[in-house]
Amino acid sequence: MSDAIKHECGIALVRLLKPIQYYKDKYGSAFYGINKMYLLMEKQHNRGQDGAGFASLKFDVEPGTRYISRVRSNEQQPIQDVFAKINQRLNGVLKENPDKIDDVQWQIENMPYVGNLFLGHVRYGTFGKNSIESVHPFLRQNNWKHKNLIVAGNFNMTNSSEILQELIELGQHPKENTDTVTILEKIGHFLDDEVLDLYYKFKQKGISKKEASPLIGKELNIQKILNRASKNWDGGYSMVGLIGHGDAFVLRDPSGIRPAFYYQDDEVVVVASERPVIQTVFNADIEEVKELERAHALIIKKDGSVKIEQVMDQLPNKACSFERIYFSRGSDASIYEERKNLGKFIFPKVLEHIDHDITNTVFSYIPNTAETSFFGLSEAAEEYLNEHKLKTILEGNKNISAKKLTEILSVRPRIEKIAIKDAKLRTFIADDKSRDDLVAHVYDITYGVVKPTDNLVIIDDSIVRGTTLKKSIIKILDKLNPKKIIVVSSAPQIRYPDCYGIDMAKLEEFIAFKATLELLKDTDQYYIIDDIYEKCIENVDNDNPENYVKAMYEPFTAEQISGKISQLLKTEDINAKVEIIFQSIDTLHKACPNHLGDWYFTGNYPTKGGMKVVNKAFVNFYEGKKERAY
Repeated sequence: MSDAIKHECGIALVRLLKPIQYYKDKYGSAFYGINKMYLLMEKQHNRGQDGAGFASLKFDVEPGTRYISRVRSNEQQPIQDVFAKINQRLNGVLKENPDKIDDVQWQIENMPYVGNLFLGHVRYGTFGKNSIESVHPFLRQNNWKHKNLIVAGNFNMTNSSEILQELIELGQHPKENTDTVTILEKIGHFLDDEVLDLYYKFKQKGISKKEASPLIGKELNIQKILNRASKNWDGGYSMVGLIGHGDAFVLRDPSGIRPAFYYQDDEVVVVASERPVIQTVFNADIEEVKELERAHALIIKKDGSVKIEQVMDQLPNKACSFERIYFSRGSDASIYEERKNLGKFIFPKVLEHIDHDITNTVFSYIPNTAETSFFGLSEAAEEYLNEHKLKTILEGNKNISAKKLTEILSVRPRIEKIAIKDAKLRTFIADDKSRDDLVAHVYDITYGVVKPTDNLVIIDDSIVRGTTLKKSIIKILDKLNPKKIIVVSSAPQIRYPDCYGIDMAKLEEFIAFKATLELLKDTDQYYIIDDIYEKCIENVDNDNPENYVKAMYEPFTAEQISGKISQLLKTEDINAKVEIIFQSIDTLHKACPNHLGDWYFTGNYPTKGGMKVVNKAFVNFYEGKKERAY
């Protein structure tokens, strides 16, 4: 994606199902779980860059012994920093006790992080700030093992303020209003209730507090706790929780917005945000890695039993399509095929814009994440050419010469590597005053492959703000002197904010929104903006809100909006003609049939909270407030 946007948080969980000595004997290290967590987190680092956290839990240790360890970082390379700290602690202890290097039981009793249950998180800040206090996992501490709660997740809640108010009504005094803290405290409240109910149950049977402790852990009903805690949640989430005595859970939202996958064998239970990560780290076949169903929880009891329970009523499946277009790793088998299809299905539009002139067209992509969609586009071009060749040969009957036949068969799509990102320059672009000059040099270009009579087709994952296109990419492509520059977005026009995880919060930043405002002015229909504002204000407390912002796009076709975007992105110093093409909603769904979450494209939010957010975002735009709507 040429326009940088926030990525998605990533989760990782590893539950060892055997005694730690087993992993020492088989794999040569008591640190097996820690090593696997490092790999799971590192292979999801594309999902989060500004923070990382790790937590571990030991089972059955003596009272007075630390059994929960946690380390977090918001350094520039947070995952490396987290595990550098872990390694420093472990190596320090072993250096002081070299005779204990093979004594697993001693290591369990005396070393941090050596445990049975591990939780990892990579984070991009959205609702919260990027301070260390906002980095997951979050810990709710208590002297009762069963009341200790560790939570991390990939989520945003649209109604954090309402959840906060519910906590206040329950008598709590939360220290923050971030969605992570409110969710932690909400689960914690009902966890406390469940533990207390079980304690009184056993007390009535004459069982002492000490004797009741393991019984409480055994009977703790995680499904019930999550059901009570989540009743009024509105958002997209995949969250992981560890409870101090050894239970664990993973919960997915009712619409399946945020992803979660799991794998189990006789040694481990593993959860991650992406399927190929688990496949690679645990050498698992694709069929062995399952997707957690929406509105369900994967519950792992301390005794190692695993079950999947429905926690909430399911809503229609609206799994985030951006996961397929951009966020998740393209090494997933189905994602790879879907991204190729995104390029393939948009090719007919490309043909129209180049007047079916393949011979005088150069195809390429930018940035590197668009490469898979480019493969689909180039394959479609090859198929088109083959059909065209066959037609030409058949029309020539037997009169076609060998020379002409060779010429026809030798024609291929002109596929070139046009732009190469100079990663060394990226970290220096921080000063706004010098940004425009520096950003123009982020990409190096290949000279000599584009002629003045050529069209230059460049495919991108998605176009959000258009800033990098306007200030950098189109300018450097114009240096090649093509006849026409056609930028192809493998995603549709982004018209609405996302409130379920992606940091796309402000309407006025979207190039499609800006273009539509200009069209409304051009056609003397800007009064629609005032009408939308009035409806948003009138319905601010509506329990069944509609997306009133849709009305601004209704007078225009997607092609008209694309045309205006093309005008906005072409500056006076650009010589080539510039055209922007977007994927249609229909072909998006055709390419990604199981991920129909498209609210940022269509405005069809899967929850009431989403509808409220888009209307509030419009009010903020109209009133000039530079703040997020959730």
